[in-house]
Amino acid sequence: MRNTRKRRNMNEKNANSLDVLSQLGKRVAYLRKERHYSQLALALQCGLTKSYLSDLERGMRNPTLKVLARLSAGLGVTLEELFRGVVPLDQLL
Repeated sequence: MRNTRKRRNMNEKNANSLDVLSQLGKRVAYLRKERHYSQLALALQCGLTKSYLSDLERGMRNPTLKVLARLSAGLGVTLEELFRGVVPLDQLL
């Protein structure tokens, strides 16, 4: 029974992690489209591949802080603005 509970907790953590990645990807796509950038244009500006950016926007990548900093610079926003609305504050506390 204890192993089942551990597996359930791990699955919940993985689901929450995927949800955050999905939200982040949607935020990046929204900011990109708002600026009328193509995926290729933003990827080149940030030193990424188009396929990496596409995967990120679909929540399939877990970007490093360096990648997030390059994305925020490429989009002309702060890291705070990049994450705005991605995770409710009460989930962080």
